[in-house]
Amino acid sequence: MSTATVSATMAGSRQRRLKDKLARISVTAGGILVLVALLLIFFYLLYVVKPIFDSAKIEQQTTFALPVSGQTALLGIDDQNQIGYRVNSAGKIDFFALDEQAGVKPGTSLLQYQVPNAVTSVATTSLGKRQVAYGLDNGQALVVQPEFATSYPQGKRVTTPVVKFPQGETPLVLDEQGQAIRQLAYEVTDGKVSLAYTTADGHTALMVREGAEDFLSGETTWESHRYPIPSLQGPIDQLLLTPDLRYLLARAGNLLSIYDVRNPENIQLRSALQINARDANVTTVALLSGASSVLVGNDNGVISQWFEVIKDHQRQFTHIRDFQASGAVRQLAVEHSRKGFAALSGDNQVELFHTTGERRLLSQALGQGKLDGLVLSPRNTALLVEQGQGFSFFNVKNSHPEVTWSALWSKVWYEGYPEPQFVWQSTSASDDFEAKLSLVPLAFGTLKAAAYAMLFAVPIAVAGAIFAGYFMSPGMRKVVKPTVEIMAALPTVILGFLAGLWLAPMVEQHLPGVFLMLILLPLAMLVTAFAWHLLPRAFRDNVPDGWQALLLVPVLLLVGWACVAGSPLLEGWLFGGNARGFIINDLGMRFDQRNSLIVGIAMGFAVIPTIFSIAEDAVFSVPKHLTQGSLALGATPWQTLSRVVILTASPGIFSAVMMGLGRAVGETMIVLMATGNTPIMDMSIFQGLRTLAANIAVEMPESEVGSSHYRVLFLAAFVLFVFTFVFNSVAEYVRQRLREKYSSL
Repeated sequence: MSTATVSATMAGSRQRRLKDKLARISVTAGGILVLVALLLIFFYLLYVVKPIFDSAKIEQQTTFALPVSGQTALLGIDDQNQIGYRVNSAGKIDFFALDEQAGVKPGTSLLQYQVPNAVTSVATTSLGKRQVAYGLDNGQALVVQPEFATSYPQGKRVTTPVVKFPQGETPLVLDEQGQAIRQLAYEVTDGKVSLAYTTADGHTALMVREGAEDFLSGETTWESHRYPIPSLQGPIDQLLLTPDLRYLLARAGNLLSIYDVRNPENIQLRSALQINARDANVTTVALLSGASSVLVGNDNGVISQWFEVIKDHQRQFTHIRDFQASGAVRQLAVEHSRKGFAALSGDNQVELFHTTGERRLLSQALGQGKLDGLVLSPRNTALLVEQGQGFSFFNVKNSHPEVTWSALWSKVWYEGYPEPQFVWQSTSASDDFEAKLSLVPLAFGTLKAAAYAMLFAVPIAVAGAIFAGYFMSPGMRKVVKPTVEIMAALPTVILGFLAGLWLAPMVEQHLPGVFLMLILLPLAMLVTAFAWHLLPRAFRDNVPDGWQALLLVPVLLLVGWACVAGSPLLEGWLFGGNARGFIINDLGMRFDQRNSLIVGIAMGFAVIPTIFSIAEDAVFSVPKHLTQGSLALGATPWQTLSRVVILTASPGIFSAVMMGLGRAVGETMIVLMATGNTPIMDMSIFQGLRTLAANIAVEMPESEVGSSHYRVLFLAAFVLFVFTFVFNSVAEYVRQRLREKYSSL
């Protein structure tokens, strides 16, 4: 060998080594970048999700002293957390600054108002209305409204407290006998005012004022009517009216009497409940936001929740759940527009709870002495606490109290529901709506859709891959394999469109034929194969080896057409011409046109190309010497297939199935368009579903950034990420074990 040849060879070797090194570095770097990208996705999802599991916090902002008198009847805060007010039992209202942004030092008195008459009772409306009714010693009542006027002098926001009189400055006559009002409940709606009261002599009644606006003058004329409350006698500790003026709640000790006052002329006692906890006495009762639930505080620290549940075809108030405070419950302050509340227990223990989350969020001692009262701000971001003549103002960080691990993954008993359930319902047209954010129906729908899709796709794809890779002729394989692989490029939105607008109505119209098709098509294939086997060998030899499968095409088309064409006759014979009615009425099952069956078929078609392509490559890649050796030793083609080919290709076939499963789990558009997209939990093939991916696609554009709904959607994405990661990890582990086991064949 010449020197030039040796030099050229060595140069070529160095170039190959350099190329190999560069290739190895590139592949390694690519793999590392993929892992980095996955980790970045993982940690970003955690970053967005983490705040929903943060604990509640209370941080003191300011303290101040204010010369006040009398017993506190009500504390309040304006919407901007700048001004507070205190209403005492003697009818005095004190407005004071809470924040220096109001332009003055915290604790500075801004306005005072004194009711001119002797006050004997005080009642407040539901949250948001900010009206106070004073019961007077002469049987009258005066309604005042602490309000805040906003102006912008020189472009600067200024909030000024004012006192308004929604029912006029002249007191309303409740008791015509002039008896002092001992207990009072007050609520107002558009054009209607209700006051329930108990006088000094024990008389209890309901006064309803209804206003009619004059079309020409614009003045409102009020008419008042008084109605006695039947069978309500003795000392009454509390009176409460629901904001919708539906119920009157009267507490006498541990007994809560609930009256239906929708028709004042026929007031009826709906129920009388012993609401105290075991071995305890009731200390206070409050209405949760929305007024559908009643909160009951006891002297042993138990706080119970009650609301109406349908039992025996009628609505009954039912004890739902209990919360445990640190000491005797002295006051309950409910949150605005949320299902949480604050409890003042013991001397100075302030505790935050959330009802549907079923947990205590915070328990903290505020101050050294005994607290006199507390209130949460309208936006639930601040807390005002009174202790004698001292006041403390706190910032409250409690952004996502409704999101708990149990609320996400366990059954929750929501208001108005007959029992605990898994529910996803993130939005509603009602202002009193409580978001229901259980991920269980979405995870169930994801697995259900994937299961039905795989049930349809795996037998077809794997069987087709085995036939194409082992039995099919090379000429046919060159046509079939690229054709199936091209199907993978078909946009899933097209499949979803066809499934929702063509397949779903067709299946509903020919339901018996569709199910008959699922039975007859496999039978037709077996019968055709058996008939082919019985034909003379001379005839069978005329068909080239590996092309026999083409004979099945007209058979399957004919059987499919016959099933569809004969579907009306079969429906009329078996189901009286109404198969859907039979399913609904006789079987007691719901039937949605876009259901799990449609999703399974449509998604199955989307998954088949993926499974077929990978599995076929695995079967086709089985070394020829293995199959030829098996045949040479006397094994039949089917024995060779089952004991050599499938076992050797099993790692690839399993990988194909798991790749298809991962594709089905993450599918979005087909599920959106081919099912009713309802988050229900039912294994029936005739009902719809909602998957994690579809839910994210539908609701993410409508969610408020940073809200609980927004972060729970990211949590759903995280769960989907974990699903696919687990599936792929299990698939890789099983594939490696299969490869180790059958690599020696």
